[in-house]
Amino acid sequence: MTRRTALKLLAGAVPALGAARALAAAHEVFVPRRRAPEKYFSATRESLASYRVPDWFRDAKLGIWAHWGPQSAPEYGDWYARNIYIQGTAQYKYHLQRYGHPSKFGYKDVIPTWRGENFDPDYLVRLYKKAGAKYFVTMGVHVDNFDLWNSRHTRWNAVKMGIKKDVVAAFRRAALEHGLRFGVSEHLWIAYKWLSVARGADTEGPLAGVPYDGADPQYADLYGDCPKVYRQLPWDEEGIPDTWKLHWFERVKDLIDQAQPDFVYCDGHIPFGELGLKLVAHFYNQNIRWHGGSLEAVYTAKSEEDAKQGICVFDKERGVVETDWPYPWQTCTCVGNWHYDVRAKYKTPKRVIDMLVDIVSRNGNLLLNFPLRSDGTLDAEEMRILDELTRWMRVNGEAIFGTRPWKIFGGGPTIHPVDPKQKYTETTRVDLTAADVRFTTKGKVLYAFFMGWPETGRVTIPQLGLGQPHVKGKVAQVRLLGYGGRLRWTHDQAGLHVILPPEPPCNHACALKILGLEA
Repeated sequence: MTRRTALKLLAGAVPALGAARALAAAHEVFVPRRRAPEKYFSATRESLASYRVPDWFRDAKLGIWAHWGPQSAPEYGDWYARNIYIQGTAQYKYHLQRYGHPSKFGYKDVIPTWRGENFDPDYLVRLYKKAGAKYFVTMGVHVDNFDLWNSRHTRWNAVKMGIKKDVVAAFRRAALEHGLRFGVSEHLWIAYKWLSVARGADTEGPLAGVPYDGADPQYADLYGDCPKVYRQLPWDEEGIPDTWKLHWFERVKDLIDQAQPDFVYCDGHIPFGELGLKLVAHFYNQNIRWHGGSLEAVYTAKSEEDAKQGICVFDKERGVVETDWPYPWQTCTCVGNWHYDVRAKYKTPKRVIDMLVDIVSRNGNLLLNFPLRSDGTLDAEEMRILDELTRWMRVNGEAIFGTRPWKIFGGGPTIHPVDPKQKYTETTRVDLTAADVRFTTKGKVLYAFFMGWPETGRVTIPQLGLGQPHVKGKVAQVRLLGYGGRLRWTHDQAGLHVILPPEPPCNHACALKILGLEA
């Protein structure tokens, strides 16, 4: 009996067995009866704790992500598929003006308007590679319950609707063609609650009480059948039935098996207990097979507990790990909003580069989203940011790629105020200055970034003062990346003092290449 046949039989047996028994029976299907070789993982935290982050990810430092799908069609921001069903939100009001009331024109009707007329994945990935990206991540499925590949488990997918192309496969071909590691993101697990608002209704006004289109049972495979309308969304598993958990497992497993990624991003903790662990183990084991016995897989989750147990890589959304983090980790953020938004205010190139250097100095990677417009293109401001990042990388990439953190990440006067009420700490971030420094190492080389060009033409790095407990040895050579001439410098108790050339070799942060100190 094939796995798919067994699952169909189990699905038909749900009413009789009960969802819990079906879930237990499904586990029997998923778990090999023979013991796997020692190099393979089983779905336990003890087994998965032997996972080790592959060197490619530690060396990569920069990934670029494309949040793109049917929610990009209105070009009016993230969570569009949910917020049009919450009366009073900006997206609800916009939807009324552009499309009409969601009782008559809902998210199902937005999907066909997403056509990606100018989508050119090869061109996009080429741009991202020039900007320094070492891995590329495409959306696999967002919380809108729409699959961007040729899904075996739902008709609501990009091959059958909207763009009518396998977006994941197209991006995969482009990434591999240009030598980038390929990744996918999945945000599906909470969709059961997230889309429940589509079955609600206005609470006031001329159409108060008229059900939205999600109440129509013929669209239950898109909007779900959650009996409760979660207007205030609890981001947890309470109330999610086992039938949905099984469906999530099969959908994401299908994505992994078809896309064969080296990187999988989970929007949250590893969900659904043992079933979630089975998905992670399946991904790792498949990846070992794809790579002839070598584990090249990276699975990121937003749970510190999961990451500290060593079973995955910690992802910090829109923020930086401010304390020492002993394992490789990742920040995910966006130049603007997650899905394309005509109202968005973008990060400056200075802010992007500040974040990259700061994150790398703390043993992290930056996964940076450039949202695509409805037609599959970047706008002029996004192109400007990419161009400036490309120019900066040509000068400073040596001090970024393949590096490791030093004994301290850096120092300086700039303090990022942290508002405990803010979930995403980057919202209170300020630009770093010429007096701020960040360190990376590679072999016997220490790189010191000063995060702006000083007006005095001189830079002093007090963190490198002789007698500091982390300073071993004495500076023997100092170079400025991007500058071919010799520098005048001194090294004493107060630090490393460097007289800079008249013009900076690049905008924003600049890097000194230092020999002689113990890296």
